[in-house]
Amino acid sequence: MLNREEVLDVRGGVNAYLPRLMYDCLYGSGLRHKECRRLRIKNLCFSERMVVVRNGKGDQDRVTVLPDSLSERLQEHIELRRRQHEHDLGNGFGDVYLPYSLAQKYPNEARKFCWQFVFASPQIRRDPRTKKHWRHHVSASVLADAFAKALQKSSCDKNAVPHTLRHSFATHLLEDGADIRTVQELLGHKDVKTTMIYTHVMNRPGLSVKSPLDRLSGQREEGKRKPK
Repeated sequence: MLNREEVLDVRGGVNAYLPRLMYDCLYGSGLRHKECRRLRIKNLCFSERMVVVRNGKGDQDRVTVLPDSLSERLQEHIELRRRQHEHDLGNGFGDVYLPYSLAQKYPNEARKFCWQFVFASPQIRRDPRTKKHWRHHVSASVLADAFAKALQKSSCDKNAVPHTLRHSFATHLLEDGADIRTVQELLGHKDVKTTMIYTHVMNRPGLSVKSPLDRLSGQREEGKRKPK
């Protein structure tokens, strides 16, 4: 888990546009790395300030918070994606992979903008599963590589990966007084015991007590200051 200063420190080294936006989504909404990559345009609900996560871990759907500070940048990014999608359509492409049997039931849905990935690949590639050419979501390395380089340049000595931002999201919410059941729902945990791990981290022994060595040192300093 990264503390708030470390989140900012590492973030300062993620300079590229797309990895920075993904970094903020993971920390700002508590998304898993894979969930972030698989976000579709229709999953972002700006007026309701929420992100709808489809088919998360355990094939579960959930809703999490969309940060106000991220909303404007994401809307600008979506407009860039809209122009990119229109360009793809003009070149005879524009289809996207649809989950499960949706592609068979609704063959025209694959070309609609709402189904496009938020964080799409910069290239149109041939999908070996369907033999179709389309713009899939970005690979895991896009954020992972940028994160690793930023971590190395930062003053943070912890062993962290993009998923660590999700842990930080949960811990910092609880530190700010959020109800554990709310955090459980935002993270998509089936059992609240899983969420309670973060409270154990917050309340682990040693954080809220004062070492006897510190008290002894304080008494010594106080003795030095007393007038003779």
